Amino acid sequence: MSEITSNSPPHVIVRGDSAGFAQAVEIGPHRLAGDEPVAFGGTNTGPSPYDLLLASLGTCTSMTISFYARRRGWPLENVTVSLYHSKIHAIDCAECETKEGKIDRIEREIHLTGPLTDDQRSKLMEIADRCPVHQTLTSEINIRTRAV
Repeated sequence: MSEITSNSPPHVIVRGDSAGFAQAVEIGPHRLAGDEPVAFGGTNTGPSPYDLLLASLGTCTSMTISFYARRRGWPLENVTVSLYHSKIHAIDCAECETKEGKIDRIEREIHLTGPLTDDQRSKLMEIADRCPVHQTLTSEINIRTRAV
């Protein structure tokens, strides 16, 4: 993949004014809204940034599982992915490397429907961790920010 330069058209554009949290999101031809709940000072005109992040992970997980099952001709009928985000104390996370402060926890529940064998279900659950968004979120991320 090539480096992004100032001559490259942006794929995602987010605009908002300084009066509140509401944001207009453009993703190619698609239009979305982002905001915060009223309890956090927003107007609840769209999902929160963390909700959008969870939606990305859930969408990718479902697509990856479904694609894998289709390629193998497995009888998967539907995939439902439920996600939850929270902040937890690092010391309470046995499997985490970080042991101080708070860390983000995403809980993902996957419900597969269809006459799958136990081995097929097990393999599809394993495949869930191979979705590209999951791999991005669990790898080192480098974000470059520049003023334009």
